[in-house]
Amino acid sequence: MALALRPNCEYCDKDLPPAARDARICTFECTFCADCVETKLHNVCPNCGGGFAPRPIRPATEWRPGLSVAKRPASDKRVHLSRSLEDIAVHSARIKDIPPEDR
Repeated sequence: MALALRPNCEYCDKDLPPAARDARICTFECTFCADCVETKLHNVCPNCGGGFAPRPIRPATEWRPGLSVAKRPASDKRVHLSRSLEDIAVHSARIKDIPPEDR
């Protein structure tokens, strides 16, 4: 199953096209821009509490049959926060000093 490549930052709603170099994801594919991850979330996913990694960029060129962004396009379903900004701030503050691999 391929990554959904969600089209936006769940926090600020910034567009994150498939080749966005500033897209970050957690292990559950929650998607945020690098700025929000660093300045608002402090590398704490507001949903699962995990850390973030750069989202891979799906190849534009079909190097292998059926495997390209044209053949397996990104999702067009925008996702938004399900918790309040206050709840997210408390959640991040509580665990931001614990390295993601120890959470």
